[in-house]
Amino acid sequence: MHLGKVIGRVNATVKDDRLEGVKLLIVQPIDHELKEKEAPLVAVDPLHAGTGDMVEYVVGREAMLGLDVPNACVDAGIVAIVDSLNVEQ
Repeated sequence: MHLGKVIGRVNATVKDDRLEGVKLLIVQPIDHELKEKEAPLVAVDPLHAGTGDMVEYVVGREAMLGLDVPNACVDAGIVAIVDSLNVEQ
């Protein structure tokens, strides 16, 4: 799993039929110090996260497992909304 921050939403007028009704969010990957670490990516959101929320996301085949849609064409998916983060040194 990876840590990220939701920075926006994707509005798609045309998308794969298997993704109808599924929200797409733009997620900025961050490290444990909350610093940006890679380019933003688009992730499916079955949990109803919002802009500014810190989230955990997965990439690859596991990304579609959070959806009720078999074989959805998904590269990244949100699996948790993070309420707090405690880092011990």
